[in-house]
Amino acid sequence: METVAELVGRQWGDDRPGLWFEERTLTRHEVAAGAAARAALLADLLPRHAHPHVGVLLDNTPEYPLWLGAAALAGAAVAGINPTRRGPELARDILHTECRIVVTERAHLPLLGGLELPGVRLLVTDTEPYERLLAPYADACPDPTRATPRDRLLLYFTSGSTGAPKAAICTQGRLAAAGRSLAAQFALGPDDVHYICMPMFHGNAVIADWAPALAAGAGVALRRRFSASGFLPDVRRYGATYFTYVGRAVQYVLATEPRPDDRDNPLRVGFGTEAGAVDAAAFERRFGVRLVEGYGSSEGGAAVQWAPGTPAGAVGRAGPGLAVLDPDTREECPPAAFDEAGRLVNGDRAIGELVNRGPNPFEGYWRNPRAEAERRRGGWYWTGDLFYRDAEGFLYFAGRADDRLRVDSENLAAAVIENILARYEGASAVAVYAVPDPVAGDQVMATLAGDFDPRGFAEFLAAQPDLGTKMAPRFVRVAERMPVTATNKIHRAGLRAEGFRCADPVWWRSPGSSGPYRRLTAADTVALEARYRARGREHLIRKEPPASTEGSSNVRRQGLEPRTR
Repeated sequence: METVAELVGRQWGDDRPGLWFEERTLTRHEVAAGAAARAALLADLLPRHAHPHVGVLLDNTPEYPLWLGAAALAGAAVAGINPTRRGPELARDILHTECRIVVTERAHLPLLGGLELPGVRLLVTDTEPYERLLAPYADACPDPTRATPRDRLLLYFTSGSTGAPKAAICTQGRLAAAGRSLAAQFALGPDDVHYICMPMFHGNAVIADWAPALAAGAGVALRRRFSASGFLPDVRRYGATYFTYVGRAVQYVLATEPRPDDRDNPLRVGFGTEAGAVDAAAFERRFGVRLVEGYGSSEGGAAVQWAPGTPAGAVGRAGPGLAVLDPDTREECPPAAFDEAGRLVNGDRAIGELVNRGPNPFEGYWRNPRAEAERRRGGWYWTGDLFYRDAEGFLYFAGRADDRLRVDSENLAAAVIENILARYEGASAVAVYAVPDPVAGDQVMATLAGDFDPRGFAEFLAAQPDLGTKMAPRFVRVAERMPVTATNKIHRAGLRAEGFRCADPVWWRSPGSSGPYRRLTAADTVALEARYRARGREHLIRKEPPASTEGSSNVRRQGLEPRTR
């Protein structure tokens, strides 16, 4: 197997531009030399350490890929530290991954102030002491022979809705193989430029963007933080041909003001998740760029590859070992049935959890055997993601397993309802999630960002042929902007915890009603709370949002103009 260290070393002696950031340009040789210098420094700072782990608390600056390359050359591992974490949560991430060094920048130093981090050394990149520390290693050459495919390279925290984040392990061999696979899938080569605008502490940017650039010998253009308005100017400035996205990034770009020259750009393809078929089609119409929705579990236990002939909305055909199972019975779910318009009509039975029953490259979690065992139940890899499968074996993503709702004893998937509500003309963003029912199970709640007409929304719901009788939202929260995490995913944990007791206006109607929604008043809330109390379920409606796996302080509101339609 190939190592990432070998891929880094191959840039040595190549004087073509290889890394762009703001006003700086580094050649590929300078990238390899910078990684080699940091690898030599690391070897001196952590000689013969049992766990040579380096925490990287940086924005997307050149130091990030340089330290990734350095860790590969030194046989060390990088733990991507999320800058939206705070206080004890941030300290826990650093100490849990046993980082003896944290590489950061002055802008993030306030996050570390006052934290108890015994034995942890800080390296602050944009300072003179850091430059002096590196200077003696300026003549270092990359030596890939120190690394093996089995060396840990990444400890990246997986996102989710509850509990402390889990640090998934990725070795050099797995990361190099993932890079090779994606480079081949998209015919990427040395003349391509990969635009990295997703945060590099997240697996998507490293595994799906940086690694295939290394494997293909391509250049990399960095954006410090994602910017919808800066997306197209950056693409043109750097000549970017490939990019990755997660969460609502594509939706945010579509929300910018259209221009007649939008299609005048060098992009060939975008690869990611959660754009949705409607927005992917709109992106291609506007920018002339095909988006490929892929799927790969963060931990590497299951992957679905898109191929020509994949139906719209599907992520690809189920490969050997992959199955959609009912998590309770462990039986395979029946194939999806569609109406004449191509809409799913048996989601309650067809949607289940994607499981890999064959060999898989899942490499475990760092110091978390309980979570590891949960993933490997019964010798199979359980992804925690909901899918449905059509009669031809093509798979369709239906959300996270913890986004499943149970309404009147019927199982529903939030993503399926979201896809329907996304057709509503007034919505620029939609999130669907469960709130507890006063008696048993769940009720459907939706948050809409954009314009909302209570009567028009009810009429819209009544006109949707694939909206099941249990799917219509009981509560609709109307937000000016959608709360999202640092990786641009909707902050569902916070929305679920706040429920209908939130600062934004909430509209509601009785279960089974098809009439217009009415504003939820303070008196209504008191009456609802009394119903929960009468059934002993008041504890289920919490008043404060919990800490998500990306931190309780990571919620931010995207400042977006309403989507242009």
